Amino acid sequence: MDFQFMGGCMGSVVGEKITRLIEYATNNFLPLILVCASGGARMQEGSLSLMQMAKISSALYDYQSNKKLFYVSILTSPTTGGVTASFGMLRDIIIAEPNAYVALWVKE
Repeated sequence: MDFQFMGGCMGSVVGEKITRLIEYATNNFLPLILVCASGGARMQEGSLSLMQMAKISSALYDYQSNKKLFYVSILTSPTTGGVTASFGMLRDIIIAEPNAYVALWVKE
């Protein structure tokens, strides 16, 4: 996730690539390490980008619960929004760089 491109936001293409990576790791019984640097889900795509959180979370559920495989999440600064709410926190181990800005915005 390149933070220099629209704040590393998670749009449909990013969500699809991460989901395919998780499915590949699941099918080949591989450990998974994801490095996150994101401003959240890309609002320019509306509900399509928000659905990526559910798609990735569903793939991780199969990876972790059904296959019992090992997942490490590395959080870089910043990691915020939908990335934090989905694959940033659904892990076996979280590692964050020192003084990393990690946040989840909740609208009340």
